[in-house]
Amino acid sequence: MPFAEKIRAAARQRLRRAATTLIHQGWQCVQEAGSVSAERPGRFRFGAIGECTRLTFPMGSVFNEQWIHLGAHCIIGEGVSMSAGFLPGLDLGPEPVIRIGDGCVIGRDSHVVGHHSITFGDDVWTGPGVYITDENHSYDDPDLPIGKQWPRNEAVSIGSGSWIGTGAVILPGAVLGRNVVVAANAVVRGTVPDHSVVAGAPARIVRRYTPQQGWQPPMRTVAPKPIPPGITHQQLVELIGWELHPPKDGGPTGQPTHPAPVG
Repeated sequence: MPFAEKIRAAARQRLRRAATTLIHQGWQCVQEAGSVSAERPGRFRFGAIGECTRLTFPMGSVFNEQWIHLGAHCIIGEGVSMSAGFLPGLDLGPEPVIRIGDGCVIGRDSHVVGHHSITFGDDVWTGPGVYITDENHSYDDPDLPIGKQWPRNEAVSIGSGSWIGTGAVILPGAVLGRNVVVAANAVVRGTVPDHSVVAGAPARIVRRYTPQQGWQPPMRTVAPKPIPPGITHQQLVELIGWELHPPKDGGPTGQPTHPAPVG
């Protein structure tokens, strides 16, 4: 390759690298500027946004946010849609339709579709692509198109400390207890007791913790190692990057203890 052509090729390569860097830096600035918080709500008028809560940009479809209350220290991922009611501009009454507690994380591209009542406890985390709704279509009339039949509403409640896996669907009337695990792609309705693991469509309990028997069936994996003795709270925060509550040392076996179910 002639020397001049080598110079031009090197220049083109540097230009492409510079363009890529500029685009990524620019998009990072756009994401930062477009994110929504209590201090920077933009055009949105949420019923409540707690301190240090951030809705990541780009957001999904969000409307009637006056009836959506977000707790403190929440992360709402990219592309998450949250809506109250059928259409924007409706008067949905004095009470919030969607209540999300403190410390919740909603994975990207998830949907929280409220018409009646959806309540998250504290520290509820979801994977991406989760769908949660309190309304379902009716099909009682065999002659009328299903989309034109009046829907049914039932309140949804998700207990504190629960984890909802990727692609799960939470249907109207679902009541999840504390520290419930919902497996990926599960379809959940009805009541799920505290400290249960559910999987499948429809979801069924596949593992549960009780104070008398522990986890049944037993865990197939080794429990996480206890936090080293003497580590300070600040060192722990610096190590993991956020306020994570570690399992307590369970005594002579060194295994973490599990909280007793409530209710």
